[in-house]
Amino acid sequence: CMFSWWRQQPFLVTKVRQMARLARESHAQPMQGTSRPAELVRPEELGVTFIGHSSFLLQVSGKKVLVDPVFSKRLVLLRRQRWPGLRLEELPPIDLVLLTHAHMDHLDLASLRRIVWRTRRQTGQAPKVVVPKGVEDLVEKLGFRAVHSLDWWDETKVQGLTVTMTPCKHWGARMFRDTHRGYGGYVVKGGGHSVYHSGDTAYFSGFREIGARLKPEIALLPIGAYFPDSHRVVHTSPEEAVRGFVETGAARMVPMHYGTFRLGREPMDEPVQRLLAEAERLRIGARVRVLEEGETMRLRST
Repeated sequence: CMFSWWRQQPFLVTKVRQMARLARESHAQPMQGTSRPAELVRPEELGVTFIGHSSFLLQVSGKKVLVDPVFSKRLVLLRRQRWPGLRLEELPPIDLVLLTHAHMDHLDLASLRRIVWRTRRQTGQAPKVVVPKGVEDLVEKLGFRAVHSLDWWDETKVQGLTVTMTPCKHWGARMFRDTHRGYGGYVVKGGGHSVYHSGDTAYFSGFREIGARLKPEIALLPIGAYFPDSHRVVHTSPEEAVRGFVETGAARMVPMHYGTFRLGREPMDEPVQRLLAEAERLRIGARVRVLEEGETMRLRST
């Protein structure tokens, strides 16, 4: 019977119980934060706007790039704790979307459909999308103008930008058994700027190799969902994220993957506190920029 089958699947039973508890807790408090219109930068500037969780709007060489855009209030039963920093209805036309892996807090079909529809309404053509190998089937019917798929270290030129997929230490299944799906991060280069978005990852030696090979200027790195310690198999602690940042050689770090969805057992405000404490201990506090949802960091070309 079905009950007997479930009893023989301890991993699935544990995951379902964890998600049920997180979903219940995610509705305990009212949502916080506010949304705002996007701040546009000049073509020669780099703009990095934190939308929330792992979602960013990047403005690189005049192009508008969304990374892991999630604007939905709920992911199945899990409700976000803070509103997205940008209003999807007020986004500028999007040239390119980058998706790091198939997990629902990074690849949100409802948000992607709305982004494609809105950009087509604004410009007459849809944005392009880059995904890891094995994720193509999830996005191919959403109306993107082109779908590019990459393996680790693959590079492609798209919309005048150079996009390289980077390794990470995570996993890519959408559900439980589709483990063929790829996962990774990206380095985006254009106009004399380069931005590294790691995707979800645990600490690993690849940070140093990514820095040596691609020399990113800005590193967007995850700092949440690290407790209990078993989560650190696939997620960095704040201290590990700082170590990874230093090893990339990037000039500045912007934290992500915290505060929006209740995914770990640590207090919601703890990741940033630990991040800043570790940066101060290493005397690199001036190089770490915590952005509020909707806030834009602007950098000129050097």
